[in-house]
Amino acid sequence: MLFDPKASDFEATDLENALLRTAVGDYAAEAAVLLLANAGHWLPQLAAAGLIAVDYDDDPTGPPTGQAPGVGWASVTWVDIDAALRDGRIHGSSGQLRILRAAASIADGQALDLGDVASGLDRRHLQLLLAAIAHTGGSHEHRTQDVYPDTGAVFLSDPLPALQSWPPRD
Repeated sequence: MLFDPKASDFEATDLENALLRTAVGDYAAEAAVLLLANAGHWLPQLAAAGLIAVDYDDDPTGPPTGQAPGVGWASVTWVDIDAALRDGRIHGSSGQLRILRAAASIADGQALDLGDVASGLDRRHLQLLLAAIAHTGGSHEHRTQDVYPDTGAVFLSDPLPALQSWPPRD
């Protein structure tokens, strides 16, 4: 590749897929990406500001990386978010900023006043935050444990519904 790939070169759906591809298996990372993607405001801004690192696995002679050739991978550079806000490279309404800070807290462990965040969100964004917290906790993978009375053997039921589902997108 002649030039390093940039997130701003991705179509919106491809960028979201690249972020999710990188996050798969890490519920917190998945939840943060889904929170930003479902909120709809931040992914294009983060990409334009250079706050999403992207990569392709296009070197067929290199060591195996587990990545598919030609497929994009991406991750948010969470540590640079505050500086980008201060510099004015990214911006949003007070509710949008709360969503961004919640995503950064979920993905990167950044400190967050959950009461302040929740109290400043409209119903739709509060539903997204609740879905992100439930996803981080793995509620979409929870199952009940049942015991066979005859043998005492434990078995897992079918998956339970998530505590809070992701709402349909607008």
